[in-house]
Amino acid sequence: VQLQASGGGLVQAGGALRLSCVASGRTFGDYSFGWFRQVLGREREAISSIAGSGGTPFYIDSVKGRFTTSSDSAKRTVYLQIGDLKPEDTGVYYCAADPNSIIVSAIRDVDSYDYWGQGTLVTVSS
Repeated sequence: VQLQASGGGLVQAGGALRLSCVASGRTFGDYSFGWFRQVLGREREAISSIAGSGGTPFYIDSVKGRFTTSSDSAKRTVYLQIGDLKPEDTGVYYCAADPNSIIVSAIRDVDSYDYWGQGTLVTVSS
């Protein structure tokens, strides 16, 4: 699978962004997907996980209430909606795909995914 992430940019604090990740390859529902964030000098951090077929997404505690992950199998796209952006949300956001698990029951870490998009930069100014 190939993943193409987009939607990042420069936003003022309090604003919102919607990141998109388009997946090409085999059947979209055969994958589970994750969103990750990497801040300069720090390890890549899991943000959310969702099955390609839809269902309940899972989030890390620090983003619950502001981040929303969804999937659209018809568009082969996974989204990350970010509201009330804060300067600490600044970083490169990556989407990832796992062809070995179509069911998601919890937030999943970096090692769970085989395929990665190129990342999209989000910069939040105060």
